[in-house]
Amino acid sequence: MPKYVYRFSEGDKDQKDLLGGKGANLAEMTRLGLPVPPGFTITTDACRAYLASGEVPEELSVQVTTALRGVEEELGRELGAAEDPLLVSVRSGAKFSMPGMMETVLNIGLNDASVKGLAAASGDERFAWDSYRRLIQMFGKTVLDIDGDHFSDALDAKKAARGVSMDYELPVDALQELVEEYKAIVKEHAGIDFPQDPRSQLDMATEAVFRSWNTERAHIYRRREKIPHDLGTAVNVCTMVFGNMGETSGTGVCFTRDPSTGRTGVYGDYLVNAQGEDVVAGIRNTLSLADLERLDKASYDELRSIMHRLETHYRDLCDIEFTIERGKLWMLQTRVGKRTAAAAFRVATQLVDEKLITMDEALTRVSGEQLTQLMFPQFDDNSSRDLLTRAMPASPGAAVGYIAFDNDEAVSRSQKGDSVILVRRETNPDDLPGMVAAAGVLTARGGKTSHAAVVARGMGKTCVCGAEALEVDAVAKTLRIAGRKEVLTSEDVIAIDGTTGEVFLGEVGVVDSPVMTYLRRGLDEALKAAGDDDTRELVTAVDRLMRHADEVRRLEVRANADTPDDARHAIHRGAQGVGLCRTEHMFLGERKQFVQNLILASSDAEREAALAALLPLQKGDFIQMFETMNGKPMTVRLIDPPLHEFLPDLTELSIKVAVDRERGELDPADEELLAVVRKSHEANPMLGLRGVRLLLTMPGLIELQVRAIAEAAVERLKAGGDPHPEIMIPLIGSVRELQLARERVEHVLQEVSQASGYALDFPVGCMIELPRAAVTAAHIAEEADFFSFGTNDLTQTTWGFSRDDVEGSFVGRYIDDGIFGVSPFETVDVDGVGGMVRLGVEGGRSTKPTMKMGVCGEHGGDPESIGFFHRVGLDYVSCSPFRVPVARLEAGRAAVKDKAE
Repeated sequence: MPKYVYRFSEGDKDQKDLLGGKGANLAEMTRLGLPVPPGFTITTDACRAYLASGEVPEELSVQVTTALRGVEEELGRELGAAEDPLLVSVRSGAKFSMPGMMETVLNIGLNDASVKGLAAASGDERFAWDSYRRLIQMFGKTVLDIDGDHFSDALDAKKAARGVSMDYELPVDALQELVEEYKAIVKEHAGIDFPQDPRSQLDMATEAVFRSWNTERAHIYRRREKIPHDLGTAVNVCTMVFGNMGETSGTGVCFTRDPSTGRTGVYGDYLVNAQGEDVVAGIRNTLSLADLERLDKASYDELRSIMHRLETHYRDLCDIEFTIERGKLWMLQTRVGKRTAAAAFRVATQLVDEKLITMDEALTRVSGEQLTQLMFPQFDDNSSRDLLTRAMPASPGAAVGYIAFDNDEAVSRSQKGDSVILVRRETNPDDLPGMVAAAGVLTARGGKTSHAAVVARGMGKTCVCGAEALEVDAVAKTLRIAGRKEVLTSEDVIAIDGTTGEVFLGEVGVVDSPVMTYLRRGLDEALKAAGDDDTRELVTAVDRLMRHADEVRRLEVRANADTPDDARHAIHRGAQGVGLCRTEHMFLGERKQFVQNLILASSDAEREAALAALLPLQKGDFIQMFETMNGKPMTVRLIDPPLHEFLPDLTELSIKVAVDRERGELDPADEELLAVVRKSHEANPMLGLRGVRLLLTMPGLIELQVRAIAEAAVERLKAGGDPHPEIMIPLIGSVRELQLARERVEHVLQEVSQASGYALDFPVGCMIELPRAAVTAAHIAEEADFFSFGTNDLTQTTWGFSRDDVEGSFVGRYIDDGIFGVSPFETVDVDGVGGMVRLGVEGGRSTKPTMKMGVCGEHGGDPESIGFFHRVGLDYVSCSPFRVPVARLEAGRAAVKDKAE
């Protein structure tokens, strides 16, 4: 019989695959002897079995009974008993944290009889009936799929009728009436009576958690966070402890360090006389842990001791959920806490300084994606700003956009190209599509541990919470601000600062972030520009980790750069050369006419004239690039696009010729051009006359480009420069293609060498961007000095589709259906495209063991892809200048992970 159920005392923190993150950490805290309510975990295996068959495994019921009886024996109480009942919570817990995405049901075991037993045992009738109405509300919404507004509306109506504003102000008889109304809602909308049998409640809640793995919001969250869809979730059944048993009870969430900034100290939210969902939901604004110290010093001191112990044990920032039941502290959850990018870098270096982790480990605690977030601009303190309010900074960053009051508005406007800020009273898991689409999130309620804050931090979204001055009317789609007359609508723009918590009306100017200042101008300049100690610590932390990444990485990092400005930006960000200089950009704009003259040339004299006109222009471009890249390698890709990109549009030119002919105004040159355009037109130019094929079939084109490179190099050598061009032939599919192209390249290099007196022995290599090139790499290597994998085209030719066509049509559907985990144009497809890269590396090195190999597609700047390129044995990655720092960091992380394995 497969083992589907584990008592908390049976597991540990390393069993996240089986027990989920929450279950594994509950087991670990139990193992450490911390005060964890007794319970058990239903494994992810059980969930996967349910999702595969649509039925709960028969063995599960038997194992749940055994585990439940063990808990009952330990506590001397029975689930849902009429006297002193045992109540349990049922919570999801996947391997990777998915805050608010799946289901939770509290107070399982309450019914018409046990509610009285709970009232007697607790000595608090109001608490018992409030717990019962919470169960029916959660159960109805979560398990029976009843619209939660039915319950919320009934609750609001009851508070209005009794003249109170808060849930906890309702008296016992009002709660009893509410229970009956809630049961009527269940009967009306679910067609069944609210189940009175405690075990039925438990089994139905467990199945609901399994089902919640496949909700739309869970799919959206996993797709964004790149969490596999086939993991499934564990289910944690835990003895209920109650924070809503009066003024000596409460519930809270805390962090061992500030998850927003990384600052050391005590951070968290606490609510007196409340259950845990009240804190996360953000419905009530919370107290701080300093308030807890004042209210219950003994529990506060015990909590602080446990926080220190857990951080030492996990050697990382910990996120902790706790409940105090009449002065007794209980630990309900811990995990390595989600944090902002700034906090990640600061905490990593803090833990190094505290001798808890090594610098290698610190590199694994940060990511290229987090570094990217720190490179985004921030608001300019010197720009004019109209402050609306100041609230809680929950997730740093600067976001500007139109107000969006709901998911549909946020998604539709963002799809049209507008930047939006999602504005809500409080967010809940159903708001995830809007949060994904928005540039930032602003809520009127909630704290740093509310749903909005936790999810936004995980996504790297700017977030401001608890803006009590805001009056948000989602139905009327209006926003009012206390003390101000204006009424804001969806046509108004606001700006939010997730670092200060400030909210502004209108657009606000932006400037470089401190980290971007560091990357561009160095540490000393960045420290001078830093405005406070936190910023200085952040910049120093980034510098330490970047320097360590540079020390340990094996992969070199180059940049894709077509202009001197691109090259300068890349060097300032730490690039060690140019891995891709696309020469076709040198033929566009006003120069396109010279290319057309070359194409239209009907005689050798016309062709030579066209080439002569282009030569000094391209030579001048190369002189500037070589000067900028002095001493560093620069891989120059000869012209790659299809011929038609240099010619007028066929349809437009056809119409013009037809109209001009009808008017008797036809220019013979246009008619001649149309004939060439028609002859050159291809149904699928991506797979047509381009790259090496164009170079070999258009006389003089290779010679023009190589002569421009060679003569530019000579000019730089004469001026005392140190040019290092590498000539790369694109779209090679056959070794014979490369052989023919190489002969022509070397012929020109020899001519220029003899004429100038300078030895020009430049490497000649090729791009591997066709499956045939990868498969025959051993032969192609006979003629190549280096390989550069063009993973953009290799992805298109391996999959057999065009990027431009499919990204807007079915890539999203393929991700939803699990065919893609993530777009193969974003992260390299390791099994397919990666297999081609591996073949190319192995084949090339079988011929030339020390052959230099790199990648020049944009995958070269993708954090996940860089790890693969390290493992497969490439020598360098090349990416856009902006992503160079990200590639440097990820190359270091890849080396550290490889060493650890």
